[in-house]
Amino acid sequence: MQAVILAAGLGSRLGNLKGDKPKAFLQPKGLTQSLIERSIGILVSFGIVDIVIGTGYKSEYFENLKISGVHLSTCKNPLFDSSGSSQTLQTLKDKIHEDFLLLESDLLYEKRAIQELLDDCRRDLILGSGRSDSGDEVYLEINQNQCLNALSKDKTKLKSIDAELVGISKISYESFLHFDFHSKDYEELLIGFEVLKIEDLVWCEIDCKEHLERAEKSIIPKLLQ
Repeated sequence: MQAVILAAGLGSRLGNLKGDKPKAFLQPKGLTQSLIERSIGILVSFGIVDIVIGTGYKSEYFENLKISGVHLSTCKNPLFDSSGSSQTLQTLKDKIHEDFLLLESDLLYEKRAIQELLDDCRRDLILGSGRSDSGDEVYLEINQNQCLNALSKDKTKLKSIDAELVGISKISYESFLHFDFHSKDYEELLIGFEVLKIEDLVWCEIDCKEHLERAEKSIIPKLLQ
C-alpha cells in the first residue's frame, strides 16, 4: 500500500508562525519532529514506505526531504495557488499505482487512526471522529448504510451531523481511476464512501494560530501520554 500526502497549500492563515516553509514543516512545542516527519514516521511504523507528496507552495522543501528507508516522490501542482486539493490529487495520477492512504499534511493524530483503517477490510473508507470543538470542523452526514451523504463546514446545509472529517482516508486504486476530479476540494470525491468513526480519536489539524495553540495545550499532551 502507498500513502499520498496533500501538501500544496499556501498555509496563509498561519502567517509568520510557519516561517518561510510550508505548514507541513511546522514543529509545535512538545514535538521533536515537524508535522510531516511525524506523519511519515507513523506510516513507516506500519510498513508503508512508498509515499507520494502532492506539492505546490515552497515545493523545494518536500523535494529535499530525505528519510532513511522511505521512497519519497513528489509532484507539484502548477496551479496550486488558484486550484484546490482535487487538482493536486489529479496531478499525482502517474505516481499512484495501488491502494493508498490519503492524508492531509497539517494533521496531528494518534497511531490508532492508521491502525484501524488498515485493520478494516473495506478498501474505500473515510476516517471520521466525534466532536472536536476545533472551531473549523468539516461535518459529515452519514446515511443508514454508513456511507457519506454530504459534508460541509456549515451545519445548516446538512440533514444530520454524524461525525467530523479527520483528513485521512483509504482509497482503492479502482476508485481512484474513476474519480472525475470535478470539484475543487478532494473531499467531494469521497461522497458515497463508507465512514469509519472513532468517537474518541485524538487528533487535530493545524491551519491557524488558534489551531496551533490548541494543539500545544490539549492535543500534544494526550499524544505523548
